[in-house]
Amino acid sequence: MKIREDFLPLSKPSIGPEEIEAVTRCLLSGWITTGPVCQTFEKALCELTAANNAISFTSGTAAMHLLLTALEIGPGDEVITPSLTFASTINMIILRGARPIFVDIDYKTLNLNPALLETLITDRTKAIIPVHFAGAPADMGPILEIAQRRGLLVIEDAAHAIGTYYRGVHAGGFGYPAVFSFHPIKNITSGEGGMITLYDAELEKQLRLLRFHGIERDAWKRYGKGGNPDYDIQHPGFKYNLPDILAAIGVAQMSKWQVMNKRRTELAGQYLRGLKDVAGIELPESPEYDHVHAWHLFVVKVTAMRRGRFMEQLSEYNIGYGLHFPVTHRLQYVRERFGDLDALLPETGRAADLIISLPLYPGMADDDVTYVCAAIKEIIRQG
Repeated sequence: MKIREDFLPLSKPSIGPEEIEAVTRCLLSGWITTGPVCQTFEKALCELTAANNAISFTSGTAAMHLLLTALEIGPGDEVITPSLTFASTINMIILRGARPIFVDIDYKTLNLNPALLETLITDRTKAIIPVHFAGAPADMGPILEIAQRRGLLVIEDAAHAIGTYYRGVHAGGFGYPAVFSFHPIKNITSGEGGMITLYDAELEKQLRLLRFHGIERDAWKRYGKGGNPDYDIQHPGFKYNLPDILAAIGVAQMSKWQVMNKRRTELAGQYLRGLKDVAGIELPESPEYDHVHAWHLFVVKVTAMRRGRFMEQLSEYNIGYGLHFPVTHRLQYVRERFGDLDALLPETGRAADLIISLPLYPGMADDDVTYVCAAIKEIIRQG
């Protein structure tokens, strides 16, 4: 087959005139830091998830950091979460002084296996952080039942989950805090950014204080007409507030997430059809329970050849790829602190050596998927 001349990236944000106009309006307004546009963005997430409140942050990492801080998760505490996740979550748990306890996954769906949770709970366990991996929801029913029965917190890692539904409920709609990410690779983006959806008014107040130095009122309220610029600080905080100029992109993206997710689903379906009979490629399997998959990522498992060689060949065909994710229990600093955990996570380890993410974003053409499928078949055929 003829190799394409242009590079097909793993992902590309879908930025159009709506986002450009929204940012221009924000720039011309004279107010570009945290203000009314952030409020609009937060309201849009509440409407999508049915959460009572939402708070925007500079990133999903910042959101997770402050949430763990506000919930007083720290030294001596344990937090159960899968190892197959971005390192950010594990970093924040450990930086708070707590210990991550890794739960193995379902090899087919790459989501955590809730049947294993009970065996990991101790008197030091404080929270469970399920991940809606690649846009497929974790099995929230048994997770929530166990957490409620054992008196544990649940924090949804919803970084992949704009448009993800579990039994008719959108991610973030289960009565517990959820952390969303708006990095450029995500289903919607604000350039950089994150959000917490939540249900506890007191927790919301605490998070807003922590987000901006510990100052009670947002800057736009203090410096607006009739505002009082004076302030006091009862407890010191951080500087994690999302500026309106980025929130403007997010608001525009929220107006069309359904269209973009529909296109992702179409492309994923084309991949599934194009690769279904390819020996040596295991396709992503969706959960058996009722759900809507957001198709944030299209992750296959390569069994026909060494993954490194497969990636090299994709590059030769001008195809981008990703690795989601290098499993966190094998990170150097995690191994140095907690030892070799491979034996405790057989399915995670099995998947970790095989997974690779193929290009998937709304701006892709049908011919792009056709090209990737043809290239993969040729790569495997040639060995």
